[in-house]
Amino acid sequence: MTPPCPVCTSANPRHLLTVAGRVYWRCRHCRASFLDPAQRPTRREERAEYDRHQNSVDDPGYRRFLQPAAEAVGQRVRVGATVLDYGCGPGPALGMMLRERGYRVRLYDPLYRPDPSFLDQRFEAITCTETAEHFHDPAAEFERLHDLLKPSGWLVVMTRFQTNDNRFADWHYRRDPTHVVFYRPQTFTVLGQRFGWRVATRRPNLVLIQRPPVPISASRHGGPAL
Repeated sequence: MTPPCPVCTSANPRHLLTVAGRVYWRCRHCRASFLDPAQRPTRREERAEYDRHQNSVDDPGYRRFLQPAAEAVGQRVRVGATVLDYGCGPGPALGMMLRERGYRVRLYDPLYRPDPSFLDQRFEAITCTETAEHFHDPAAEFERLHDLLKPSGWLVVMTRFQTNDNRFADWHYRRDPTHVVFYRPQTFTVLGQRFGWRVATRRPNLVLIQRPPVPISASRHGGPAL
């Protein structure tokens, strides 16, 4: 049975390829690629894989990797604002980097910091780094992230864009068993149309998203440039 796209919910994606028994589909509308839903890992399997990762808050290489996300927030969001690090993992290095820049940071991760109290807040910025590729229901996750943003707020996503089908089978990003959905810049364009976002993509892995400001009748101010 052909599953709908988990990102934009469009029906009738096409079969992309099968690798070592794992079946991948390609959405004809938003161009996302995704693992067949029946083959997604369990929470226990995900946790076992995540626990193998070595993403220390003190690792200089990891901090350099996250630097573009920290800079994106620093260039667009006032110092002192509250930022949500969504999917922070066991070692919230980006949260520490943002605190060092003067931001107040809330941490959330469904496995390591499953505190639902953040759902009652709204944030001027949300970071989602190396997390979106793990979403089993990205349509619902991005709707949640949209709702958690204040008007004119910023969502900064880091996820490696899938651009070369010829290399997909051997791509290191695909080989991670917890990576179940892969995005292209067009995917975020489609999401932007759904939510009214302003979207800019920066290859190879950065997406800058701004929620629309309040209507002009309620505010004379628009958002800053992407």
